[in-house]
Amino acid sequence: QVHLVESGGGLVQTGGSLRLSCAASGRTVSNYAMGWFRQAPGKQREFVAAITGSGGGTVTGDSVKGRFTISRDNAKSTVYLQMNSLIPEDTAVYYCAAKEGAIYPVRMFNNWGQGTQVTVSS
Repeated sequence: QVHLVESGGGLVQTGGSLRLSCAASGRTVSNYAMGWFRQAPGKQREFVAAITGSGGGTVTGDSVKGRFTISRDNAKSTVYLQMNSLIPEDTAVYYCAAKEGAIYPVRMFNNWGQGTQVTVSS
């Protein structure tokens, strides 16, 4: 198990940027694929992006491709989500998640943070 704490959420205008951070602790973080998911009110949780334990491979969801970038710094045990060109549809609670081993299958991410709210105003 790893303990995850998200930060960096907030209120931003359409077209703006935010960077989310996820601090991990408890196990050797480089053994874990890390991901970001989001959940808007009344909607199911949606996959946003994931990164391999080494940071050498990433996967990005279609709805954010070209606008969001995931990265990690294993020396700091931290994963980031750089979000650019934000739109109101990006408004959601964003969750950091971890999964031992490979990214896939995405449904097997089983360590979750508490979430951070991102609100994009029009």
